[in-house]
Amino acid sequence: MRINSGRWNTIKDFDDLMKARGIEPALPGYTEDDAFKWCAECITQCLPKAAECGVTLAVENHWGLTRTPEGLLRLSKEIQSPWFGVLMDTGNFLENPYDKLSQVASKTVYVQAKTYFGGGEWYTLDLDYPRIAKILSQAGYSGWVSLEMEGKENPDLAVPKSIQLLRKAFGV
Repeated sequence: MRINSGRWNTIKDFDDLMKARGIEPALPGYTEDDAFKWCAECITQCLPKAAECGVTLAVENHWGLTRTPEGLLRLSKEIQSPWFGVLMDTGNFLENPYDKLSQVASKTVYVQAKTYFGGGEWYTLDLDYPRIAKILSQAGYSGWVSLEMEGKENPDLAVPKSIQLLRKAFGV
């Protein structure tokens, strides 16, 4: 199950948050250390129910605390459970994506592969999926890869092209 670490909401407009590359100041009087503690406590409280239901909680590299590999790995180190892992979103590391994807690949339990046919809404990444597939393979990943098409092209055209791209890259 995909989960996020949340964000401070000190930048109210999502377009402005995207202009800031997902970097947002903390609430006055609080620190990222406070937020990591809260996030880990909340996820830990959910783990018994996740285990009971046979569901793995996968925190996405998204905005907020998990926008960096270091943030994801910090939570992964703090929360030791077979019911918790990393959801790798291939399009959410905006700079140096391959180095960052490599850093979290060994903790990855689920992958969302982004495509941007027709250009993206806030940004467009030209991702090298054979390279990403190799990163995941070298880390021993053998789970699901889901498509997250964020392009502006007609989905009737872009989704089949995206599926073909991913099948070729992952050898399926």
